Amino acid sequence: MSDKASIIAEALIRSEALKFGKFKLKSGIVSPYYIDLSWLLSSPESFAAVVNLAAREIEKISSERKVNKLASIELKGALLLPTIAHMLRMPCIIVRKESKSYGITGRIAGGVIKPGDRFIFFDDVITKGESKIEGIKPIEEAGGKIESIFVVVDREQGGKEELERRGYNLISLTTISEIISSLLKTGKIKSNKAKQILEYVKKQ
Repeated sequence: MSDKASIIAEALIRSEALKFGKFKLKSGIVSPYYIDLSWLLSSPESFAAVVNLAAREIEKISSERKVNKLASIELKGALLLPTIAHMLRMPCIIVRKESKSYGITGRIAGGVIKPGDRFIFFDDVITKGESKIEGIKPIEEAGGKIESIFVVVDREQGGKEELERRGYNLISLTTISEIISSLLKTGKIKSNKAKQILEYVKKQ
């Protein structure tokens, strides 16, 4: 288990961004847990832990792949990305889920995409990968290149494999299995709950 997993696990529990119960996901799948990184906003210590870790990892990738811009899609990833971009002194843009019909129209907020711009696309979690495909589409249509897709947590439900099948590079700070294992080790989750979630992951 990595130190990254332990840091993320602690931040998710402290901020209550990791919830247990019965949740219907966007894909229609019912899950015994849910991660909502917007809850980090109510816990400055947790928010700082996640964005600091993400910034360090993104900085490494950016130098290796010569990335010059960051991007995310509303809402969850877009709440964290501006802070990360500020820390790295890199420009970022946000992709709207729907095109804006008034003011500055279109789906891109925060700037323009120039042909040849090299992006890391950031988001909170990945499940099946559909929202990532939807989010990067306007960037590529404008001439941008997606060098890597970066998420905080991989839910291990096929998203990584689907993106790689399409030719994209997916990097995650940690996985849900690592998070649950860390919480079990520190006594912050009961063994029966951990077993339920880990078995759920294996079936996906």
